[in-house]
Amino acid sequence: MIKLYTWPTPNGHKVQIMLEEIGLPYSVHPIDITQGAQFEPAYLALNPNNKVPTIVDEEGPDGRPFTVFETGAILIYLAEKTGRFMPSDPRARSEVLQWLMWQMGGLGPMLGQAQHFYRYATEKVPYGIERYTKEGRRLLKVMEKRLEGRDFLVDEYSIADIACFAWVRIHKMANQSLDDLPQISRWYSTIRSRPAVERGIKLMIDKWVDVTKSDDAKTNLFGKPQFG
Repeated sequence: MIKLYTWPTPNGHKVQIMLEEIGLPYSVHPIDITQGAQFEPAYLALNPNNKVPTIVDEEGPDGRPFTVFETGAILIYLAEKTGRFMPSDPRARSEVLQWLMWQMGGLGPMLGQAQHFYRYATEKVPYGIERYTKEGRRLLKVMEKRLEGRDFLVDEYSIADIACFAWVRIHKMANQSLDDLPQISRWYSTIRSRPAVERGIKLMIDKWVDVTKSDDAKTNLFGKPQFG
């Protein structure tokens, strides 16, 4: 059994989708980041970076419970544990890891910052909105080019696609449009139609909080209001 500590966010969705895809039994432990649950000592003992998600595999590599935080690390761990959504061919495996790292270091952080300045900031900062919207657009164009002539980022559906999908999904909230990105639009529709993806997205959907309408959520997510 895997214990999943999560909340309905793009990063939470990555691991929720992965767990649904691989079919391992898991239990859900909500961490309400809008109420500061990520800072509670019991959770910090699992994830020192006070972010979601985190997993605890009760049957870890040596048969003992094993904790994994950071979504890229979690996806790799689950892929290696099950032999799913990670190629065995060294060249293809490296390509999957490259695009996973691209998401972790670029697409996710930049769309996340764009979303923050465009949607959540209590004080509108034009420079922040323009800076991250432009960089988000640049990254989406990189992805658009990569998908030309390909169904997925690498030969077959992989953890790189799962990771990128969760962030492309919030493109409107990040001040982006897919109207002029036909390859991403096609790719997105293909992944969105997968039953496991649907289940992963809907997990805890009833707990989603619109941060723009909650001062408590803004404080617990971003600290005392400055820019947001």
